[in-house]
Amino acid sequence: MTDTPNQRARVDQDRGSSFATQLENEQANREKGRELKPLSRLMPYILRYPLTLLLFVIFLGLAAALTLALPGAFRLVVDCGFGGAATSDVCTELLPNAELSTFFLVGMGLAVVLGMVSALRFYFISRLGERVVADLRKNVFNHLLSLSPGFYVSTRTGEVLSRLTTDTTLIQTVVGSSVSVAIRTVVTTGGALALMVVVNWQLSLMVLALGPVILGPIMMFGRRVQRFSRDSQDTLAEASARASESLSAIETVQAFTRESQERARFGASVETNFQASLRRIRTRSYMTAIIFSVVLAGLMAVLWFGATQVQSGAITPGAMTQFVMYAFVAVSGVGMLTETYAEVMRAAGATERLMELLSADTDIEAPEKPKALPEDVSGAIRFDGVTFAYPARPEDDVLHDVSLNVSPGETIALVGPSGAGKSTIFQLLLRLYDPATGGVSLDGVDIRDLDPVELRGALAIVQQNAPLFSGSVADNILFGRPEASRGEVIAAAKAANAHDFIMALPKGYDTQLGENASTLSGGQRQRLAIARAILRDAPVLLLDEATSALDSESEQVIQQAFERVSRDRTTLVIAHRLATVREADRIVVMENGRVVDQGTHAELLERGGLYARYIELQFGERQ
Repeated sequence: MTDTPNQRARVDQDRGSSFATQLENEQANREKGRELKPLSRLMPYILRYPLTLLLFVIFLGLAAALTLALPGAFRLVVDCGFGGAATSDVCTELLPNAELSTFFLVGMGLAVVLGMVSALRFYFISRLGERVVADLRKNVFNHLLSLSPGFYVSTRTGEVLSRLTTDTTLIQTVVGSSVSVAIRTVVTTGGALALMVVVNWQLSLMVLALGPVILGPIMMFGRRVQRFSRDSQDTLAEASARASESLSAIETVQAFTRESQERARFGASVETNFQASLRRIRTRSYMTAIIFSVVLAGLMAVLWFGATQVQSGAITPGAMTQFVMYAFVAVSGVGMLTETYAEVMRAAGATERLMELLSADTDIEAPEKPKALPEDVSGAIRFDGVTFAYPARPEDDVLHDVSLNVSPGETIALVGPSGAGKSTIFQLLLRLYDPATGGVSLDGVDIRDLDPVELRGALAIVQQNAPLFSGSVADNILFGRPEASRGEVIAAAKAANAHDFIMALPKGYDTQLGENASTLSGGQRQRLAIARAILRDAPVLLLDEATSALDSESEQVIQQAFERVSRDRTTLVIAHRLATVREADRIVVMENGRVVDQGTHAELLERGGLYARYIELQFGERQ
């Protein structure tokens, strides 16, 4: 049975209301399993580049083989070089007629080749790590842009940015370095252990006996290191979020002299992060102390036994040198694995955090088979019995059974007290949220049946205190329609009464505005936002207190521009100023999330009621 629009909307609303708790549930689930499993989710990113991966594996194998060959070369140098090449049958068989310098040249040659191969191994794995992290960052950011505003109600931007930067850096370190070191170490350690047995099985047994003693602390402390690393990353994200909040509102912080309080808040977050990091460092220190003590004491015991073997003639000095080098490779490899294991565990936590972002679902999705708007959108809008509550407050309806028809080309003014639901009308029309019941349609098509990109392409909005972006003046206007020409940008700026002040800037339209264009006045910022909406040239124009930041003279010029722009398009205006309201074809009066009256300015004044009282309170007399 097919769901009705109301049933489908209620499902969407329920999904939206539960969305705010999604990350908290995932964070609780993380406590159940601290392991390397999250790193497996990086494999699709790594396998995108098979040639780079193959070259890394080839040079890794060559580097490991040459590393294991070096101790054999040193054995020749000791037994044949120091002992004399002519006195050893083994030496004359391997290198007949060789002089003393030959053995050293062979060793030096191996060292040079090993250096070149190691450099190529490092290059390819580092390139792969950077490429994986670049792809991961892009995927995470692209996904974040697709999430509805409800996600950002429950998740602070600073924390998201911490995951996008700090956590991806940890992953880059592991993929581009630590994993390479780990694989190389596993190969060389395994090979060294095997060759140790070939050289002298008795000494090998002594070294192998150290294995369980070394691995025990690694396994015991490793999970605690991961847990503390995750806590450290979480508290760092908390500190980043607090800093982002304060710095993004620095003028407000300074205006209310809240610097000391904000310093204290950020300081407390940093100290919390420090304590979490200290727990991780302390745990790693314990692990390092135990392992190094056991390893060094064990090696001394092996060397002691080996010295007695050389004295008794059981093995040659060269063989003992070869064995010691293999033992050094094996033991140092275990030490490297200890360090790498801790880094990999940190990366596992970072990967887990990033994958939480990638797995976060949006409650606004395009249908599998979206319908299409008419080729020429007329701008007919219909709200049919719409009830809506924001996901963060699902029990508090902001709109109650709102029905509204807007004819093509009509200019509608939405008026009413704050909290009446006027801006919510715009958010639902843009499909930033879906209603709990009822539906919204554009040109007779339910907007939930449209691709949100196509829907929003038919709309242009000027928000109250509209945000601008770093870049030039022209870049900010082009945000409305990137493919527009410079002539169209200038025309839009002139229509928004912004051209004159733009030309007065140091570089005109190429002047860089800085972050959030904070160097401009409120009126200038608003006129750029208006120019951006005019350039978009969409069939439906949404104005949310678009002239609130302008002086009277500028407002009058802008009003004239809006009259020209609105002539051939549907316009919805949220306005408190009488000049804006009077020019509307129809005024819709809202109160407590309901449409309580509608009509022309004269009709509403004649009927009295809320609109008449609103005008009287706003302007001191009935107009």
